Amino acid sequence: MREAQQNQIRNVGIFAHVDAGKTTTTEHILYESGRIRTLGSVDDGTAQTDWLDVERERGISVRAAVTRFVRNGVQVNLVDTPGHVDFLSEVERSLRVMDGAVLIVSAVEGVQAQTELIWQALRDLRIPTILYVNKLDRVGADPISTFKNIRRLLSEGAIPIQAPIGVEEDFAECADLLREETGKLPSEAELYRELLVETVAERTEELLGRYIEKGYLTTAELLPPIKDGIVRSELFPVLFGASSRGIGISELMDAILRWLPGPRGDSAAPVAGIIFKLERDPDMGRIAYMRLYNGTLHNRDIVHNVTQDIQEKVTQIRKIDVRKSEDVGILQAGDIAAVYGLSRARIGDIVGTAAGVPDERKLAVPLLSVQVRWRSEAEYPKVVAAFQELADEDPLLDVQWQPEDRELQLKVMGPIQMEVLASVLKSRFGLEVAFDRPSVIYKETPTRAGEGFVAYTMPKPCWAILRFRIEPGERGTGVQFNSLARPERLLESYQNEVARRVPEALQQGLRGWEVTDLKVTLVEGEHHVWHTHPLDFVVATPMGIMNGLMNTGTHLLEPLLHFRLSVPEEYAGKVMNELIVMRGELDLPTIRSGRMELEGVIPVATSLDFPARLGSMTKGRGILSTTFAYYRECPPEVHAERKRQGVNPLDQAKYILSVRNAL
Repeated sequence: MREAQQNQIRNVGIFAHVDAGKTTTTEHILYESGRIRTLGSVDDGTAQTDWLDVERERGISVRAAVTRFVRNGVQVNLVDTPGHVDFLSEVERSLRVMDGAVLIVSAVEGVQAQTELIWQALRDLRIPTILYVNKLDRVGADPISTFKNIRRLLSEGAIPIQAPIGVEEDFAECADLLREETGKLPSEAELYRELLVETVAERTEELLGRYIEKGYLTTAELLPPIKDGIVRSELFPVLFGASSRGIGISELMDAILRWLPGPRGDSAAPVAGIIFKLERDPDMGRIAYMRLYNGTLHNRDIVHNVTQDIQEKVTQIRKIDVRKSEDVGILQAGDIAAVYGLSRARIGDIVGTAAGVPDERKLAVPLLSVQVRWRSEAEYPKVVAAFQELADEDPLLDVQWQPEDRELQLKVMGPIQMEVLASVLKSRFGLEVAFDRPSVIYKETPTRAGEGFVAYTMPKPCWAILRFRIEPGERGTGVQFNSLARPERLLESYQNEVARRVPEALQQGLRGWEVTDLKVTLVEGEHHVWHTHPLDFVVATPMGIMNGLMNTGTHLLEPLLHFRLSVPEEYAGKVMNELIVMRGELDLPTIRSGRMELEGVIPVATSLDFPARLGSMTKGRGILSTTFAYYRECPPEVHAERKRQGVNPLDQAKYILSVRNAL
C-alpha cells in the first residue's frame, strides 16, 4: 500500500470502562462528521451504534459496533466496544484489528479496573493510544486528579496537549497547548503546559539541555519528539471534553487524524485478513466483518479460510455506515468491510494467509458455567441450534450439549451476560430460556510425574500402542506436548494425529474439569503395517492420557479475581473481615480522603454474591472492581466435581464401543 493510501484510512477502536461515555462520544463524532442528522441518546435507547434490542433497553453496549466517518478526506473506521467486563471478548477481538485507539477515562470515577486491563492489552500490542478524559461537566469532575491518576496507574508517558478551562458547570472549552502563542494561554493552563514540556524534554539529552538553558521549548521543538513518541507507543496525548454536550469532540476527531497512524499493508500482495465480528441478515445470511492486512478482495472472489481449510465465495463487499450499507465491491489492504457469502465463517478465522495477521491478545476468561433450561422438549433442537449460532459469533460461550441427557451448558463471564443471552434468544429466535445458578469453572493439574500406556489392538482391525510421560508444568503454561517416538516405529503422520488429540483428551480430567499446566511427552509408540488406521490414534490417545492421569493424580485449581475496593473508613474493619472470611489475600490498605482503598485477590467461588453484600454493608457507598487474576491450587477442604460428558476412557471396553458407535 502506498503512503498516500495509508494516510487516507484510520482504523480506530474506542475503549473504556462501562459508563465512561464511549457510545455517547461515538454518537457525537458521527453527528459532528455529518454522518447522522440528529443525535441519539444512550439513556433513551436511540444511539446509532446500540442497535440490538437489549442494548436499547439496558442502555449498555454488548456488541462491538462498526461504523465510519470521513474528515478532511480521511476515512476513519470506528469500532465502539462494550465497556462491561461481561463482554470483554468483544473488546479482545476488536483490539486485534486496530491501528490506533482512543481510551476514555471518566473525570469523575477516574481510572477503573477495566481501564487498566484494556490499557495493558494496548501496550502489549503497542497500539498508539489517545487518552480522552470525559465528563468534565459532571459534578465531582477533577481533571488534574484524573490526569495524575492516569500517570500513576497507566503511564508516565501521558502528556496533556489540551488544558480544560473551568470544571463542572463552568467547563466550556479547552486550551490548545501546542499553539505557537504560548504566552496567551490562560493561567490555569500553565500547569498542564509545564507537565507537557517537562515530559517531552526528558526524552532526549539535547532537548533537556535546551529546556534547562532557555526555561521553555517552542511548539516547533516539541512536535517532532511528540509524533515520534506517539507512533512508538511511548507517549500518549491526553485530551479533555464533555461528550454529552459535544465539547471536545471536534478536537478529538482532529487528534485521531493527526496523531494516530494509518494502516500498513500491500494491496498487491496475497490476501491476508481476519474475521473479527459476525452478524446475521434475515435476507443475506451471515455477515463477516473483515480487516484486510494485505491483498485485495472483489465480489465473486473465491477465498481460502485458513483456519477451517475451506473455500468460500464472496458474494458482496459492503461498507457499513451507521445502519446503512453500500455495495462497494472491493476491499483493499488496510481497510475494514462487511463481507457476505462466507456462510461457514467463524469469529477469529484467518482468510487467505496468516502472514501479516497479528497475534491474538487474550483478555476474556469465562469463569462460570451455567446450564440452560427451556420450556418444552419440542424446543430442544431449536435451542441447541440457536446457541450454536451464537457460539459462532462468540466462541468463548463454548456450548456443550449432551444429547443423551438433553443437557446444554455454556461458559459465561457473569450475570449481565446471562440476562443479555436470554433477551437475544427471545427477540432474535423467539425462544424463552432460563439459566440455573452459575457454577465456578475449576481446572485440574497433575500432582506428580507418571506414565500412561495404552495398547489398542482389539477388536481387529486396529493397532495403536502409545506410552506417555506426564509431568506437572509451571502455573499458567497450559499444555506442552513433545514427541520422542521414533518415526520407524510410529509414522510422523500418526504422531501428528496424537499431538492434535492430546488437548482434546485433556478437556475432562479425573474430576471432569479441563486439565492444564502440564507437560505431555509421547515417549514411544507403535503402528502396524496392515492393521493400523489413522483413526486408531483418535481412539487410543484419550485412553493413554487418562491412564496417565490415574497414575499421576490431579490437584484441583480454582480461579481468583484481582480486586480493587474503596469504602468509607467507618466500614473498613467490617469489609476487611468479610474479605478474610472469603479466603481473600489483601495488600496493605491506604486511607485517602476518609476512604479506605484496598487491593488483593479473592476466590471466585467465595465471592459470587459479594458485590450485593458489599452494597448492603456500606449502604451503597462501596466501590468494587474486579478482573481475572489467575488459577491456583485449591485448599484441601475444597471439593468440586463435574459430571463427565460421554463415556470415560478409563472404562476402555465401553469407551471403544462408544466411539465405534457400537453401544
